[in-house]
Amino acid sequence: MKTLLHTVNKSPFDDGTLQTCLKFAGQGSAVLLIEDGVYAAAKDTTVSGQVQEALKSVPIYALKPDVEARGLQTRVMDGVHLVGYDGFVDLVAEHSAVQSWL
Repeated sequence: MKTLLHTVNKSPFDDGTLQTCLKFAGQGSAVLLIEDGVYAAAKDTTVSGQVQEALKSVPIYALKPDVEARGLQTRVMDGVHLVGYDGFVDLVAEHSAVQSWL
């Protein structure tokens, strides 16, 4: 089975990239939030419910340096895993393909 790592780099408050990604992220997939995409990992926002629902079936990761650069370290919702650059590389290696949602 082909497994996909989906990367999202756009803020969920600027466009519908995150929502589209979550529709296509199926079993065996994972989602990695990078750059402004990490805003989707913040609790108590208008997209928190969608992210919490997605977490029931798809692991979601956020790039820790991008979270820290945006001052979100204390606002990351439960269930979202923070990874460094080495974790990013591991995720790419663990999946058979990467889909970048730009």
